[in-house]
Amino acid sequence: QVQLVESGGGLVQTGGSLRLSCAASGGTFSSYAMGWFRQAPGKEREFVAAIKWSGSRTYYADSVKGRFTISRDNAKNTVYLQMNSLKPEDTAVYYCAAGSQWGVRIVADTAVYDHWGQGTQVTVSS
Repeated sequence: QVQLVESGGGLVQTGGSLRLSCAASGGTFSSYAMGWFRQAPGKEREFVAAIKWSGSRTYYADSVKGRFTISRDNAKNTVYLQMNSLKPEDTAVYYCAAGSQWGVRIVADTAVYDHWGQGTQVTVSS
């Protein structure tokens, strides 16, 4: 059973940066595609970014493209989300997720992911 633990959230001003980390344990990390999702109060969970098991392919939501970067270190069993030029609308709980499937048509679907972390809060003040 894969366990995922996010960290790195916090309060930041508009235009600032944060780096989220998600540490995995209990499985073969390099065999999983990893995704980041977020959920704001009163809204559904939405896709942010995903990275293939090797790190060779990435995919982003249009709302974060050019500002966020997903990466992974398979030797450390960790996936990262570098968030720059943050906006108030980026405020949400951010979750990482692990799944065994990949494809640009499916990576944004929460149903593709088998394992989820508990989330970390990101708050961007205006």
